[in-house]
Amino acid sequence: MATFQFKTNINCGSCVRAVQGFLADVPQIEKWEVDTNHPDKILTVEGSEGLQAQAIIEAVEEAGYEAQLLDK
Repeated sequence: MATFQFKTNINCGSCVRAVQGFLADVPQIEKWEVDTNHPDKILTVEGSEGLQAQAIIEAVEEAGYEAQLLDK
């Protein structure tokens, strides 16, 4: 299983709903959540092998938000 974390500007429940459909379009994503209480609004994404961070970033950007991959 692949897990990625991103610093984002997804900062409220409405923002989370706005990106939901775009992340659903990435077939390898199995689970995701945004910690809107964290100062960096951390998006954690879990998915099957083959999941690429760039695909997640592109989905978030298509929704109108920013995502920066955090180092593990």
